[in-house]
Amino acid sequence: MIVVPIKEGENIERALKKFKRKFEKTGIMRELRSRQAYTKDSVIRREKLAKAIYVQQMHRDEE
Repeated sequence: MIVVPIKEGENIERALKKFKRKFEKTGIMRELRSRQAYTKDSVIRREKLAKAIYVQQMHRDEE
């Protein structure tokens, strides 16, 4: 359950923005979308490998 503390006199728009930010960080929507369709294990492995290669290149470029 997401709890958003609201200070006295705080704008409701700001509170909604805080809630949305916390909700995005939990990753619930990302997980729900991924569960809508089955993804083969080989495709998941391929995506993980591509991400790992990308991250390595980014770290190498920084140095």
